[in-house]
Amino acid sequence: MSFVPMCYETQFFGFTPQTCILRLYISFQDYLFDMLLVVESVILKKIEKVPNCGISRSEVRQSTEKYLTFVNDRFNQLFQRMEQCLLKMVLKIPRNVLLPEDKVHIEFLYSKEKFDALQNDTKSLQTQYKAESLATQALLAELEEQKAIQAELGKILAWFDGMDKICREHGNIDLLESFAFMVQTSKKLQSTVKTIDKKHKKLKLDPTSKKLL
Repeated sequence: MSFVPMCYETQFFGFTPQTCILRLYISFQDYLFDMLLVVESVILKKIEKVPNCGISRSEVRQSTEKYLTFVNDRFNQLFQRMEQCLLKMVLKIPRNVLLPEDKVHIEFLYSKEKFDALQNDTKSLQTQYKAESLATQALLAELEEQKAIQAELGKILAWFDGMDKICREHGNIDLLESFAFMVQTSKKLQSTVKTIDKKHKKLKLDPTSKKLL
């Protein structure tokens, strides 16, 4: 039996050509063995009808086994030729024949360089996709944070509106004007504190001022 791999033929037929040939061989062997058993039984019946034949059943069996060996040797020689014929002509797909699912390779021919370039492009796209996915997640997280801050600002504005309404109902000045005045006053105080601080630093650095003190 030949053990040459025939992958394309296996893909086409759905079984390996060697398996098919092996099954044929076994079938012929079984048929030959059964046929000789039938022939042996017929010979034994004929011998039983012949008086004083002098041929025993064991001698018939030995003759059957010898004949089986002879026929089997001749059959193996013939089967080797049949195997070569089946593998080269019957179960062999020519090189110019393509399966329907493989015809796409004719339309889209790719060399090793093109395949490597496609792999590199795929890796680059995967890296870019991961980076964009991380950026999208960061933007979504920032958006959620902004929504939370906006909600807090809304609460603060609602509180200011409530306070302003209460002040107006009790005849007080406008709350926004009051806060603006407080902000201006705070800025003036901060400016005054900075001026005093500068003068204090100058006094520390001026030796004449220490003598006067």
